[in-house]
Amino acid sequence: MRKNGFFSLIYHAIFIAFILAPLLAVVAVSFTDKGFISMPTNGLSLRWFRAILDAHDIVDAFWLSLWLGLASATIAVALAVPGALALTRYRFAGRGALMGFFLSPLMIPQVVLGVAFLRFFTDIGVSGSFVGLVLTHVVIVLPYALRLVLASATGLDRDAERAALSLGASRWTAMRRIVLPLILPGLVGGWMLAFMQSFDELTMTVFVSTPGTTTLPVAMYNQITQNIDPLVASVSTVLIVGTLVLMILLDRIVGLDRVLIGKG
Repeated sequence: MRKNGFFSLIYHAIFIAFILAPLLAVVAVSFTDKGFISMPTNGLSLRWFRAILDAHDIVDAFWLSLWLGLASATIAVALAVPGALALTRYRFAGRGALMGFFLSPLMIPQVVLGVAFLRFFTDIGVSGSFVGLVLTHVVIVLPYALRLVLASATGLDRDAERAALSLGASRWTAMRRIVLPLILPGLVGGWMLAFMQSFDELTMTVFVSTPGTTTLPVAMYNQITQNIDPLVASVSTVLIVGTLVLMILLDRIVGLDRVLIGKG
């Protein structure tokens, strides 16, 4: 295998530094000892990390976003599995249109979706509720889950499943013991992408959330517009570290390369 040359290594180093620079700047700002965003700072302090515990609106928004992400990602994967298996195993009229319909939220501006969901939820009386937030997020994260499950289900060998059925196993048993383990990397990867997309969603959530159902991105946005303190930077640093820990654990438990590629 050909090794990278000197200039290639320099290019990759500059590229990585360009990608990481904004994250490192946020982390650096979060350790300032001043009451405003300042960089460089005269000293290091953990005061803004301690301030997170006193910011009850931020803490409550975090837990809401966590439960919202768990619910929407789980429902999206549960819907993606039968959809992906039907699209990959059968050829029927309208198959392409159906796949385009499932992936259409990726092509529609989120502002348009937000206004549409606001009007729809207002008409049916669930505006500002947690159920409305879950339904909204399921719609926007379903394409992410579906695409990775599709990648795992495409070309899946059905001989093992047919053998189990011929030996007396029920369809549910064959699905649970054979099919689902074979597409597990796609399930895990799809769930992870759906959860991250739901947890990070801001544009559309602004339209359908209320003061009682404020998610973390909305709370952080409100914090930025109303204050100039580094609290948002400290929250972002906690999220960055938490994401790194989650990725490491996922790599140890499942194998991150299998999850991201979606292949066994």
